[in-house]
Amino acid sequence: MNLKKIIALILCAAAALTVTACTQDTNSQMEKVKVSEVTHSIFYAPMYAAINNGYFRQEGIEIELTNAGGSDKVMTSVITGGVDIGFAGPESVIYVCARGKEDYPKVFAQLTQCDGSFLVGRQPVEDFSWQDLKGSTILPGRKGGMPYMTLLYCLNQNGLEVGKDVMFDESVSFDAMTGAFVAGTGDYVTVFEPGATRLETEGKGYILASVGEEGGQVPYTAYFANSDFIRENSDLVQRFTNAIYKGQQFVASSDRRRIARAIAPSFADTDVSVIEKVVQNYKDIGAFSEDGAMRREDFDRLCLILENAGELSADVNFDDIVDNTYALRAKK
Repeated sequence: MNLKKIIALILCAAAALTVTACTQDTNSQMEKVKVSEVTHSIFYAPMYAAINNGYFRQEGIEIELTNAGGSDKVMTSVITGGVDIGFAGPESVIYVCARGKEDYPKVFAQLTQCDGSFLVGRQPVEDFSWQDLKGSTILPGRKGGMPYMTLLYCLNQNGLEVGKDVMFDESVSFDAMTGAFVAGTGDYVTVFEPGATRLETEGKGYILASVGEEGGQVPYTAYFANSDFIRENSDLVQRFTNAIYKGQQFVASSDRRRIARAIAPSFADTDVSVIEKVVQNYKDIGAFSEDGAMRREDFDRLCLILENAGELSADVNFDDIVDNTYALRAKK
């Protein structure tokens, strides 16, 4: 082998080592963030877009995502330090704050801005009216949870009283409601996507109304962390929020096909055509927040829904619960 070939091989080997070293260095700089989500749903499309499109990696973050199966469990994980960031309804933070805990978690970014559940019945109804629910039994989910309370608010706004005009079957847990409904329990059920569309596709139920559209704009799901975690990891929280903002902007500016392709890896068991339909359902009702900042008037409506359900008796201050600093910086 001549000298030129030897030199060329040496240079190639050096280049390969450099690339490997750079890759290892980049990976070593990635910060792992443990996030607990309340449930796994296409309703949270901007977050999955941020993960699958690499927006978190661009911010030097590696996400470890776990499904808690309930906002109460998410909050428990956050308070006990089992995870870094919780993703659930901000009512969880309100409850902790209202109980007088000194170092309670704070919300730093919002993802969705209305209830994401759909009312599903056993028969199709061409011109559905909420008055059609009189005399029926509904599976509402966990008492004190946002799906339960928003549904209750919708019923009350339409002059229906639970226990008198309609009945709530509270014996079925949130995660088991769809299965129980298919098995014959209840006349109606509230279901998140893609569960609602799947029921309709399989002929086991029919979407009759959007609970979110009826209930109005509220900060429905948001990111929160212990106050000390936010103080000690301000830069990390900012980079996390930046990634979420990129995901929100992607969803806001993309059609359902592009969004479906981006989030499909997070829903391997769901056909892409179903994902497309679900995404469009959520875009049609304006479910996705576009900038992550919570609005005071939406927070006030959330408190009204909690009060209507008898779950909030003490006054809570918006500024005590929400820190929009990170969302506003991400927007800039």
